[in-house]
Amino acid sequence: MKTLLKPGIHYLYLFLPITVLLEFMHVSPPLVFLSAALSIIPLAKLIGHSTEQIATYTGDSLGALLNVTFGNAPELIITIVALNAGLHDIVLASLAGAILANLLLAMGLSFLFGGFKHHNQEYNASGLRINVSMMMIATISLMIPAAFHQFSEKTHTNLNLNALNILIASLLLLTYGLYLFFMLKTHPDFFAASKEKENEEPDHKRWSLPRGIISLIVASVLAAVMSEMLVGAAEETGKIVGMSNLFIGVVLLAVIGGAAETISAVAMAQKNKMDLSIGIAMGSSMQIALFVAPLLVLLSLFIGPSQMNLNFSRTLIVCIFLSVILGTMVAGDGKSNWYKGFQLVMVYTIIAIMFYFIPS
Repeated sequence: MKTLLKPGIHYLYLFLPITVLLEFMHVSPPLVFLSAALSIIPLAKLIGHSTEQIATYTGDSLGALLNVTFGNAPELIITIVALNAGLHDIVLASLAGAILANLLLAMGLSFLFGGFKHHNQEYNASGLRINVSMMMIATISLMIPAAFHQFSEKTHTNLNLNALNILIASLLLLTYGLYLFFMLKTHPDFFAASKEKENEEPDHKRWSLPRGIISLIVASVLAAVMSEMLVGAAEETGKIVGMSNLFIGVVLLAVIGGAAETISAVAMAQKNKMDLSIGIAMGSSMQIALFVAPLLVLLSLFIGPSQMNLNFSRTLIVCIFLSVILGTMVAGDGKSNWYKGFQLVMVYTIIAIMFYFIPS
């Protein structure tokens, strides 16, 4: 009882029923948007804590995988709703924005806040290099449909465009499936956490495994519901405050939709659990590129008015490609500090400012 009365983030749970009430009453979209955004914050913290507890039983690799899978549920629901409405440009923008937000913002904030608390932090560099190589493969694979689309527009021969996207999507799903088999079955030692640090905070209150799993599922479902309400109010809110649809899709929705992974990654970094933190940030980007995006291509054959193709704009592709290279350069040595985090966050901020000034 005393814990509930103490000031803390748990008071933001009140915005869960408030958001539902505001949505039901059809109040001003900015109020719904603000309330939904505030309600996601404690849910994101609960997802992160549940992941941490599960990881004590399963290890950091599987714990991070569970976190990104449930953490990406809001993005998947958001994109399926947009896919059903035929809003393919918004889907592609939100996917690219989620990749950028996880690669630069989530990992950057993890390095930044983790570095404020710990002078230097170490993690498994070999596992990170495998994840980065997978992201590079995904980025190159996403460039091919966009390049072919530009070629087909010039030559007026787009008969094979749909077939190309279906084949690439299928290969990306196969690649992601084999990556999971590689990570969890044949070579889990590649992704094992580095040695625990002496100053790592001990976990005095360990949850049971069922409690951790149930908490993760419930928090993820509620976060998905709140995210859907948030997206519903985002477009009108953007118009009122003067934001373009491109900025809303690439930056605003990506940051708030991925709040669960970002908060989880930062919390793990502050506890000096950098392998779990990077596994969440990098794993989320990789899952979106190798699983969510190609899955949506195949789902578009049955959902929505037409097939969605991976026709990312050249601006988005260049941003993703350069972000992967930057992530490799900054994080590839297996060591992190607050200044590396600042570098990543600064680059993300510059990209966000660019998209703010790009007209719809």
